[in-house]
Amino acid sequence: MLRFITAGESHGPELTVILEGMPAGLPLQSEDIGTDLARRQKSAGSGARMTIEKDRARITAGAMGGLTTGAPICLVIENRDFQSWREKQIPPMTVPRPGHVDLNAAIKYGYPDLRIGLERASARETAARVAAGAVCKKLLEAFDIFVGSYVISIGKIVLQVQNSEHEQLFRSAESNVVRCPDAETAELMIQEIEKAASEGDTLGGIFQCFALRVPPGLGSHVHWERRLSARLLFAVGSVPAVKGVEIGNAFENAGSLGTDVHDEIIVDSSGKQLARKTNRSGGIEGGITTGEPILVRGAMKPISTTLKGLNSVDLASGKPARTVYERSDVCAVPRAAVVGEAMMAFVLAEALLEKLGGDSIEEMKPRFKDLRSGQLDRLVMNNTHWNFGYE
Repeated sequence: MLRFITAGESHGPELTVILEGMPAGLPLQSEDIGTDLARRQKSAGSGARMTIEKDRARITAGAMGGLTTGAPICLVIENRDFQSWREKQIPPMTVPRPGHVDLNAAIKYGYPDLRIGLERASARETAARVAAGAVCKKLLEAFDIFVGSYVISIGKIVLQVQNSEHEQLFRSAESNVVRCPDAETAELMIQEIEKAASEGDTLGGIFQCFALRVPPGLGSHVHWERRLSARLLFAVGSVPAVKGVEIGNAFENAGSLGTDVHDEIIVDSSGKQLARKTNRSGGIEGGITTGEPILVRGAMKPISTTLKGLNSVDLASGKPARTVYERSDVCAVPRAAVVGEAMMAFVLAEALLEKLGGDSIEEMKPRFKDLRSGQLDRLVMNNTHWNFGYE
């Protein structure tokens, strides 16, 4: 079983992530992780924290001589901002911010100061997730599976130019700070962020994660928790501030007729391979991959720390109060897209390991080649009457 756990606070000395269940023999260097860590830091609307941190993951266990060993992998990311907090006398924080975890964490755990809850709930933790996800991407890449993302909307600015060439859209999106594949729309998004910042406000939006060349047959329909759709919804929905997730054209499909939604099955031009005419399902039917691109969208609410403040209550006095500004982002949608990639990569890596088994890459590769991939000659039907045979 593949799993990971993170530890660390926003302004503590470091973040740690332990990833367990990765097979032996996977090439892994710190540089493989650093690329996605750097992508997570690149975004219009980021706060000053991103100018302080220079994220780099140190591999402290589970990879020797540049190869994974099959043992748990430990990754450590330094919090450079810790030095400015190390001896600091931290002022009390008693006014909870609407939309943040402040009040709920204090109620649940009995914290005497609201900062205790926000230190762990901070999106700084997602750097550790991105590090774990980068390792999972390395595993997927060994089987030619590609995971990427791009931004569809920020505030009221929506990407209108969309096509099915997701890898091309990804490459185009990486060229700008809002991670939008269309240059004109990207400029409008940047202006929208600047406008919100000038007004002391924040913005949310929607990002799309995708996975290409995923074989059919990952996931399962036989138990609720093994449905790949459910696992992806859970994983992407766990990204901080993400309040909605859809697979494929889920919400559009909900208002359409079935005959206009379901992806018809065809035989391709070779006459040997089954395929789909469309991909409105987002690459998953019945909790199992179809072989089409997997498409998952995450809807992110506006950042809950606003410069101009919101009405709240001072828990120390019980009187109405305005929230106090904490250093934060204006918009984090482009960065959340990278975190969404990491969570998608983790789920797909886990599903691939479940399907193939094996303790090493060497064991997995021949099994991968032998997977059914929708070839007609490998789907043998009895074509006879039968009965259940239960007593």
